[in-house]
Amino acid sequence: QVQLVESGGGLVQTGGSLRLSCVASGGSFRSLSMGWFRQALGKEREFVAAISWYGGNTYAGSSVKGRFTVSRDNAKNTVYLQMNSLTREDTAVYSCAASAYNSGFDDASRYTDWGHGTQVTVSS
Repeated sequence: QVQLVESGGGLVQTGGSLRLSCVASGGSFRSLSMGWFRQALGKEREFVAAISWYGGNTYAGSSVKGRFTVSRDNAKNTVYLQMNSLTREDTAVYSCAASAYNSGFDDASRYTDWGHGTQVTVSS
């Protein structure tokens, strides 16, 4: 089991950027695939992006592709989500999650450990 703590959320204007971080502890971070999900008020949880355990493969949801980039630093037990060209539709609580699988990255049921999330609010 791994503990995950997100940071970097906040209030940003439309068109702006934010970088979220997720620090892992208590587990073997290097062997875990990592994902980012978000949930807006009144909406279902949505897959945002994911990265394989060795960082060689990255995946992004259709609504963020080309704007958001996921990366990881295994030496720091940290996964990042760089978010550019933000719109009001990106407003949500963003959570990172860990998975022992190396497939099905957009499937939330594949992830066993979750952080509490960080709020991102995009204003016009």
